[in-house]
Amino acid sequence: MSSDADHARPAGGTRPPGRRPALTREQILTAALQIIDQDGVEALTMRRLGQALDRNPMAIYRHAADKDALLDGIVEHVAAELVAPRRPDRNGDGGREGDHEWEAVLRRTAHTFRRVALAHPHVMPLLLTRPLSGPLALRPLGTLRQLEELLELFVTAGFDPQGALHAARLFTGFLYGHVLHELQDQIDNPDETDDLLRLGLHRLPLTQFPRLRSLAAVLATYDSATELDEGLNIVIAGLRSQLRT
Repeated sequence: MSSDADHARPAGGTRPPGRRPALTREQILTAALQIIDQDGVEALTMRRLGQALDRNPMAIYRHAADKDALLDGIVEHVAAELVAPRRPDRNGDGGREGDHEWEAVLRRTAHTFRRVALAHPHVMPLLLTRPLSGPLALRPLGTLRQLEELLELFVTAGFDPQGALHAARLFTGFLYGHVLHELQDQIDNPDETDDLLRLGLHRLPLTQFPRLRSLAAVLATYDSATELDEGLNIVIAGLRSQLRT
């Protein structure tokens, strides 16, 4: 004979009607990232995030103690997109990179980074500066995975561990600088047809900035993807020369 408690328990152990499932960390970070993408970091508050999730903001604190912890989580969330997976091992050597495969991985990583940066421009300053606020070992693990992947890539390619660290720093330094430059708004007045006026360079004194003003046409036709590849050619050529010494 079944008891009253058995009759009260929903079949199959399901939740009582009207009770929503608990929020997950992934849901919270995704909603927070959408707010930042739309209106910037300053627009993110626990209250607005709670409204976006249609939940009491107190429910968010179970996954993030405060806004700083939330921002760390967002940085880690976005950083997970930056690790470019290696191609499947085709040589049966346990995944070791070929003579030039490490170069192809660097190119894929760079373009993945650029794609993510353009998708989340408000997050990129956080991604580049927030991990620097504490010791390396205390940073969110997700922010260190790209560095670990790069170190493994360079060591496997033949760099010694110290050389691999230098190579990783050189590569990421170039990449971060390139992306931050691209995210800067270079157009002052899009309605102008003259490049000097469109970029606002006419405000610069001619006697002090003659070369910069003379490059208005080049700056106006800036192709970031092409320039990224050109810069990568230089960086990779330099790394290749170090590998051969």
